[in-house]
Amino acid sequence: MICPFCKLKCQYLYTINRFEEPLEIFQCPICKLQMQNTSDPYKYYTKEYFDGTANYNYFDERKYYKYCEYVWNARLKTIKKYKLPPARFLDIGCSFGGFIKSAIKYGYDAEGIDISSYAIQECKKDPVLKNRVFQNHILDFNPTKKYDIITLIEVLEHLPEPQKVFKKLYDLLNEEGLLIIQTANFDGLQAKLQKENYHYYLPGHLFYYSKSNLTKHLKEYGFKQLIYFHGVDFGLIPKLKKMKGFIDSPKYYYKYIRASLYHFLSKVAYKNFALTSSFVLYAFKNK
Repeated sequence: MICPFCKLKCQYLYTINRFEEPLEIFQCPICKLQMQNTSDPYKYYTKEYFDGTANYNYFDERKYYKYCEYVWNARLKTIKKYKLPPARFLDIGCSFGGFIKSAIKYGYDAEGIDISSYAIQECKKDPVLKNRVFQNHILDFNPTKKYDIITLIEVLEHLPEPQKVFKKLYDLLNEEGLLIIQTANFDGLQAKLQKENYHYYLPGHLFYYSKSNLTKHLKEYGFKQLIYFHGVDFGLIPKLKKMKGFIDSPKYYYKYIRASLYHFLSKVAYKNFALTSSFVLYAFKNK
């Protein structure tokens, strides 16, 4: 495999054997970007993936909307500090559109795209979303107007051809536009210690970034000011409120303790070092 940024042959790192089809992971010798060897990056995104019934899937957020909304609203509260409504807002990988609906309630002019025809068809059943969602890959998406905010929440790692994606994201933003990325930070001690057992190695995840190489490559494509949130870009309480929708028995309440500990450990970070690998990045086009 060749690193899409450095154009160098990547080194074999390890094989992940916990799935029906083993995943081979390679790493760039220069920027340390990790990547998965796969022939078909889109084969996973079937109806079963989006409604939560496949072996490897996304949970059906529609069943937990009121709980997910705690996190969406908390994130929007942070975004509002940097970009006020009615800024134009694009959510890439929008799935069933819950985050878009929350953004609209906040006053943003929000839209979304997803590669899944099933997810977009389901979105269009909602009158709020009907004319605001589009089935498209980011590289083929050509809107008539640019955006002030673009979000990729646990999406960037799914996208092939990242060098083209970064350029496209830059081009889609207005001057001083804001790009928000949530993904795993492979500079984090969590990823380094767990190695091939790290849970983020998944069939649909094609590229594995770090704080250092994501910063480097975003700046190469023109992004100026970068703001880092180790953990997430909101507090603990919204996360615990969201978890309430998934905990259906008192015996699982220990997960609250585990999530709280992880949240506080995630704040232990200095430069490229971090204890955990949860990570959100705000990148401004020109600021």
